[in-house]
Amino acid sequence: MAGKARGRKSIFITGAASGMGRETAKLFAGKGWFVGAFDVNMEGLQTLEQEIGADNCFIRRLDVTDKADFEATVAAFGAETDGKLDLLFSNAGIGESGWFEDVPFESAMRVIQVNFIGVVTSIYTALPLLKATPNSLCFITSSSSATYGMPRIAIYSATKHAVKGLTEALSIEFARHGVRVADILPGLIDTNILRATPNRSGDRDQPTEEQFYENAPKKGMFRLMPATSIAETVWRAYSSDKLHWYVPEDIAWIDRIKGFAPNFIRKQIGKRIAEGFFAKPK
Repeated sequence: MAGKARGRKSIFITGAASGMGRETAKLFAGKGWFVGAFDVNMEGLQTLEQEIGADNCFIRRLDVTDKADFEATVAAFGAETDGKLDLLFSNAGIGESGWFEDVPFESAMRVIQVNFIGVVTSIYTALPLLKATPNSLCFITSSSSATYGMPRIAIYSATKHAVKGLTEALSIEFARHGVRVADILPGLIDTNILRATPNRSGDRDQPTEEQFYENAPKKGMFRLMPATSIAETVWRAYSSDKLHWYVPEDIAWIDRIKGFAPNFIRKQIGKRIAEGFFAKPK
């Protein structure tokens, strides 16, 4: 136990500087875990370190699209945990909104690189640590947009469908290693991605950020929820074999109904477009 973790359980979080990743880091640190917090936003990581204590975390700038950077980061983290990792939370993600043809090709490819290729890279690089740790969990951020292809965030939605499929496949494959795999499918969560995602179509009839939050549903499956609800779900997931975690749980109904009535779901989602509901990623 020569590393900084000193034998504590450990979690490796991408996208940890803000939102869901940050709240998860804070919760796990409060539970006595050693936290690896990684992001391209170094300023956010530094304030997180101040908040949870330098002895309780290892922070480092990480670009999840850079395999060499990821490999070096995992190696550095593993040196602090004696080669162990109890929970990989592959959470980093970005969004682009607007009609498909209005989103620049380069921007769409960036979403794919971060949201899917970044996840794949995280699993390839962290798997040796997960395999070396009994009862470890590979936990991935998918999205409610992985329940049905969502308009105006088509590429984002596609990456989250890919993540969901990867989760299902690896949950079977990695059982032979004793590594559990699961994902989380958040609905409307109050995080920076809602504010930072550009509307490439520039529709005048789309709501402003202030209007968006003011008109966000107060109840139902797409009610606005705090980022802490995600952190609490990650905590529960570590002690479970459950595959898909919907937040809120009502979102699971989209998956269930879609199975036998896909046209009904398509019509219901189509009605939402006029309300500007798909101007931001969910």
